[in-house]
Amino acid sequence: MPPKKKSKVDSPLIPGDDGNLELDSEMRNPIAKKSKTADEKKLKRKKALSNEVDNVKVTQVLQNKTSTEFHEQDFGNGSKTPDGKKWNTKIATWNVDGLRAWIKKGGLDYLEHESPDILCLQETKCSESKLPQDVVIPGYHTYWCSSEADGHAGLGLYTKVKPDTVSYGIGIPDFDKEGRLIIAEYNTFYLVNVYVPNSGRKLVTLDKRLKWNPKFQELIKDLDSKKPVIICGDMNVAHQEIDIANPKSNKRNAGFTLEERDGFSELLKSACLTDCFRHKHPDVKGAYTFWTYMANARKKNIGWRLDYCLLSKKLMANFCDCCIRSEVYGSDHCPVVAFLHI
Repeated sequence: MPPKKKSKVDSPLIPGDDGNLELDSEMRNPIAKKSKTADEKKLKRKKALSNEVDNVKVTQVLQNKTSTEFHEQDFGNGSKTPDGKKWNTKIATWNVDGLRAWIKKGGLDYLEHESPDILCLQETKCSESKLPQDVVIPGYHTYWCSSEADGHAGLGLYTKVKPDTVSYGIGIPDFDKEGRLIIAEYNTFYLVNVYVPNSGRKLVTLDKRLKWNPKFQELIKDLDSKKPVIICGDMNVAHQEIDIANPKSNKRNAGFTLEERDGFSELLKSACLTDCFRHKHPDVKGAYTFWTYMANARKKNIGWRLDYCLLSKKLMANFCDCCIRSEVYGSDHCPVVAFLHI
């Protein structure tokens, strides 16, 4: 039905002080003189503007942080192996959600303060030809695995010790053109930096994800038959209900479907891997590594634990600790750090 036309006797509406609409004073009493002087109207406009400014200030306070106060962070760790050996190797992983934006937010400062022996980056979203000069850091060897489509996926690896060999890809062209896997071979272990495919909004790429799982398991089992394996990266799954803020409402959303969670369980079991963080902190709640940018999710800690350090069972005697750097900003993910004695 089309809207009714306004009749001639309809009274005009104006915004009141509280923002609600009210009848104009002259129409309420047509023979009365104007009740508001020019100064009063000016004061009213000033007051309304002041309220708008106050509202903006409140909104800014509630926004997610994007930069880190590194001087307020404690990057120390006194952990030891089960037989009392202090850690001597620190391995960190971080989905940076765009390398160039991450650098502008002070992301490279993290390297200076954390000083990891190895740093695995995911979602660099930058072709090698477009890498900023800033990515070269003294004391680190760097390796990049970029997607053929600029602005999509991609990996980076910073390492103080030069690996014996570095290889790229899982062996399936559709995945390898996206830049999802780096394997660095060291003297006593393999380091796998991985960005697992996302199942997509409305699970449009769940089949693609399920195609990845068995091939990845096969690769890890093959590597582990030669040397122990350390896997770091964004696995794109919250494994258990404790790993997500709202499990009930996300059971058919990417990252928490039964298919993805069962696939992760099968990886841990078949490849004899341990989830480092849950091994050390089995009952800790609210420990997340990803928060959407929307609705101030990070400030409210409404998140997902999607990023992992996984260890071959053969290395558990070398394991000291694993922590989540939730107060380090610069991405919609935060770093995860494993401490080992190797």
